[in-house]
Amino acid sequence: MLRPGTDGVRRVIGYVLIALAAAGCRDATGDSTTLAPAPILEIRSSPSPFQEVTSGQVSAMIPDAWHPLPAGNAEDVQEGLIAGPRPKDWVHEGAPAEGLAAVWVDGTRVGVPSDYYYLAATGPALDMITRSDRCSATSKRIIVDHLPSFAAGDPNSPGDYIARGQGTCSVGHVPTRWAYFVVAPGFGPARQVGIPSSGLYVVVAVIPDSHHASALLGKLLLRTEFGGASMSDFIAAARPAA
Repeated sequence: MLRPGTDGVRRVIGYVLIALAAAGCRDATGDSTTLAPAPILEIRSSPSPFQEVTSGQVSAMIPDAWHPLPAGNAEDVQEGLIAGPRPKDWVHEGAPAEGLAAVWVDGTRVGVPSDYYYLAATGPALDMITRSDRCSATSKRIIVDHLPSFAAGDPNSPGDYIARGQGTCSVGHVPTRWAYFVVAPGFGPARQVGIPSSGLYVVVAVIPDSHHASALLGKLLLRTEFGGASMSDFIAAARPAA
């Protein structure tokens, strides 16, 4: 396999960053007549203080006080949802003080090798929090990390990557905690669950720091699903190859 060119890498990285920055929240001055309709959000209330939100093949449980929006529209290569007290805060650089972004990139519409998604997952996909001078990581767990063949990996490497982590940020004067889950399925067993056409999954949740912040972040990540598959499902599928 040829080593990916710089333009190709930037192309996929751009899609990931756009998705995390809520590409569905476009400039109001743009020509909206040329865009396909945004995915329809389905919202189901529950007896708990959470509501279930579904956008296409992505579903999540979010606090009742949060407002969801689709991430992208029918013409975008990324799909999913964003949510928070002010969901459009995701359009600014860096993570907001509170909210969730759950997106996936449609590999069939991007048209580049799966190795590019490995590069995005292991680097720029989470730069907005993991490499910000206002943020620090407190833990990181790599579940699967199979280097693609072009990066000195095994010639038959599946090129997959799965990781989760958490940390803290200072957003303005607000101390926050964040957590993420990222999957680049490559040709590994994680491709057998979730959305068949996906090249990359990313979930990022951020909330104000408190004594129950870690538990809430865990709940937000665990209850997010792509094509019916949760974080636990992806990890379970990958374990035989880990």
